[in-house]
Amino acid sequence: MIAIQGFAGSFHQIAAHQHFGADVAVLPCATFTGLVQAVAQGRARAAVMAIENSIAGSILPNYTLLRKTGLRVVGEVYLHIGQQLLALPGQTLADIREVHSHPMALLQCADYLGQHPHWKLVETEDTALSAQRIREQQRTGVAAVAGHLAAELFDLNVLAADIQSEKNNYTRFLVVARPDDARPVEQPTKASLYFEAPHTTGSLARILTAVAERGVNLSKLQSCPQPGRTWHYFFHADLEFDAPAQLDETLAALAPLTENLQLLGAYAKGLDDSKSQHSEPAKKLLTLA
Repeated sequence: MIAIQGFAGSFHQIAAHQHFGADVAVLPCATFTGLVQAVAQGRARAAVMAIENSIAGSILPNYTLLRKTGLRVVGEVYLHIGQQLLALPGQTLADIREVHSHPMALLQCADYLGQHPHWKLVETEDTALSAQRIREQQRTGVAAVAGHLAAELFDLNVLAADIQSEKNNYTRFLVVARPDDARPVEQPTKASLYFEAPHTTGSLARILTAVAERGVNLSKLQSCPQPGRTWHYFFHADLEFDAPAQLDETLAALAPLTENLQLLGAYAKGLDDSKSQHSEPAKKLLTLA
């Protein structure tokens, strides 16, 4: 059982199928907190959790969740996000008065939605759930922003296709599991870690130099506020490397330069086809116990 945030037809479900296979059973969770709790409590053997979008940016609360739960990052999924405007059969654009969807989806489609200032935008907890409610409640005059899978599942028409502001719209998902349930990857090529930088001049510059000197690509550096410590931050970093020895050397070099250094997981880099013309399904990256 794989925990996902959202409901049937959500992009999280598509990401879970892409990573684990189309037959994998999913456990829908209303919130990201519920998602990580499902894994921590053993109700799911792993979870797929969105962490950043190429248009809307990072989901900062999820970095804090990841740091606090003790779960391991065991893989990643890059998923192309095509947002569709969905409504009941027979509805037209002229009929629409409201558009419902998750805040991140509405943000990704801000340019298109801004062309219709008379539409009321209603934030909901999930893209696919918005589509499902339109079908179940037979709501005329209301559209949802969701994916093609939601249109198929709930028999809705696509009033406008691919309305995201950037057609090259991708979301990166992390695959997380309890430490005891993750088998080590023999040849990891990416790692996620957490650290704090001393509050001194040049401390972060020295950290970045230590990474670069070992031929490691710092593909992501995200600062997040530390609750209870005003203007203090922790950092989430993603490192890409060719050989595990590079990671070991980098961690050893960072230890004296950082505070509370934690390796959150070493795993195989996900297939990112955002720069290619053709999309291919990502390979299954990790076997869970």
